Parts: sequence; C-alpha cells; structure tokens
Amino acid sequence: MGTGKRGLMATAVAVVCAVTVLAAPGTAFANPTPSPTPSAGPALAPAKDLEAVRKKLDKLYRAAGRATDEYNAAEEKADKQSTEVVELAKKIVKGQEKLKKLKDRAGAAAAAQYRGGGLPPEAHLVLSDDPQDFLDGAGRVREGHHATKGLLGELTRTQEDLEQYAKDASAQLKKLEAGRKAKAAAQKKIEKQIAQAEKVESALQKEEQERLAELEKEAANKAQTAWLDSGILDEINGKASEQGKKAVKYATAQIGKPYQWGAEGPRTYDCSGLTSQAWISAGRGIPRTSQEQWKQLRHIDVQDMRPGDLIIYFGDASHVAMYIGDGAIVHAPRPGRTVTIAGAGSMPILGVVRPDAGTGAN
Repeated sequence: MGTGKRGLMATAVAVVCAVTVLAAPGTAFANPTPSPTPSAGPALAPAKDLEAVRKKLDKLYRAAGRATDEYNAAEEKADKQSTEVVELAKKIVKGQEKLKKLKDRAGAAAAAQYRGGGLPPEAHLVLSDDPQDFLDGAGRVREGHHATKGLLGELTRTQEDLEQYAKDASAQLKKLEAGRKAKAAAQKKIEKQIAQAEKVESALQKEEQERLAELEKEAANKAQTAWLDSGILDEINGKASEQGKKAVKYATAQIGKPYQWGAEGPRTYDCSGLTSQAWISAGRGIPRTSQEQWKQLRHIDVQDMRPGDLIIYFGDASHVAMYIGDGAIVHAPRPGRTVTIAGAGSMPILGVVRPDAGTGAN
C-alpha cells in the first residue's frame, strides 16, 4: 500500500492497547542509582528501565483484562441461573395451587360417599329395584371410576412434578452459589492486578509518566506499521452490512468514555462490553465476553473483514475490538484509558469474527 495511508494510520494510533492475558507480575525493577546533585532533583529512570516498566504494566493490565473476561462470564452465568431459579419457583407455586385443587376435589368425592351412607356406588346400584335406574346407574358408576382414576393419576403426577421442581431448584441454587464465588474470585484478581499496576505508575515522576506514554505509542505504531507493510490493507476492501454500519456508528459514538471492567455502558465500557452493546444496538445479540465471541461467532479471514467485524487479539482471545475500516479499530483498551481509535495491527491478531449472519454487504 502507499506510504500516505500508512502514515495516516500511524498517526491515528494514539494509544497502546494493553489488555488481557493472564500472566504473573513481572520481576521487580532496579531503581536508578546515580547520585543527584543538590539542585538537580530526583534522577529520571533510564529509557531501558521505562521500557521494562511498560512491559510490566502491559502484563498487569492484560492479566486484569483476562480476569475481567472471567468476571463477565461468571456474571452472565449467574444471571441465567437466577432466571432459571425464579422460573422453577413459579412452577412450584403453580404446582402447589394445582395440588390443593385436586385434593379439594378428592375430598369432595369422599364427602359425597360419606353422605351416601358410606356404601360404594356399586352397592347402591345392586340395591336398586328399577331396571332403568340400574342401567343409568351403571353408566354413572363407570364414569365415576374413570374420573376417580384420572383424579388420582393427576394427583400423583402433580406431586412428582413438585418433587422434581424442588430438586431442580436445589441444584440450580448450588450452581448459582458456585457462580457467585467464581465471580467474587475474578473480581479479586482484577482488583489485585489493577492495584499493582497503579502502584507501579504512581511511583513514576510526571516526566517519566509522559515518556512512558510515548513508549506505549511507539510500541503500538511499530506493530501497526509492520502490519501495514505486509500489504494486508491492499486486500481488505469489504463494505459494511447495514447492521455493521449501525454497530460501527454506536461504537464510535462512545469514543472518549472511560474503560471500566465489567461495564456495558452507557457511561463506561470494557472491551467486550463495547462490542456486544454495539451489536445489540444494531439488532444482533452476541456473546458477552471476547472469548465466547471468538468461540461462537463465524470466523472470517483477515483479508475478508469489513467494518463492523470484530478482531480478537492475543492467543487466549482476551481482547476484542471493532474494525471500522482503513486499517483502524475502535476499542476500550484498559483501565486508565478511554474508548479510542487505534491501528488494527497494533496488537497481536488472533482472528476475525462476524456477528451478522448474512454475507451480503451494502
């Protein structure tokens, strides 16, 4: 491709997307040791040390992102289990009401027999002197037997249903409790990784923080330039579907809003919260997490992608962004950053998925 487009995209890559791989914190970094003069103030860290800090922060925030995916998956599962428990509770209530009515009917039948002197209908029939009464009574006795048999059968089935509903509800409650524990554990992971990252960043002087930001941009630009130099953009010319256009419009309208793990808008987002809500706005529900988006949505070759498609990043599918055309993406990078536009090749691409089922473009 021409250098003009590459230069344009390199300029567009404003931030590094440091997100989601579950990795242990990096090793500790040595503090700079030169002796400052009394008037010089604290010495700044050498560039190689700041690069080490950048890599450490990248690992920490990617670990936090991975834990965020775990949290979102646990939350989604817990919501589903809660719904199932509620539905089972409704079935139990209806079953209890039905059982009460059936018992009332059985009690009424027993009371009627008592009023008849305690004799069964067959006995009254034998004692009848009228042949017509005998014939009419025989029919009623047969109907009564069928009704009684049906009533007893329905009582039994209703009781069995109630027992099964109770067992199912108990099992779902256990799953719900396990899901809540998994959600709490993921939250602790997130908070731990973010706290460690913030501690590392807070130890830097203002000038070091500015240089660190520049290093992040340089790393993203370098990766994007290498991706563009491969000539891949010359092969990517797909046009967005109507749903894709709506999804892109929604996602780009969120630019500038803060990243917040577990968030789905409208004020804050995490990476998959942004992409899932964008496609919901376009009329297409998709999985909540980047890993499930990778597993469940249709895979597309990179050269065939079009605006609205989702690019999945890193080997564990721990980050997702939306392709918006011209080699660019919109995404929610990581804590401390906002929804932004970046280069599609600024992070290691795992693959591309297409949320809308149709293949035609407009």
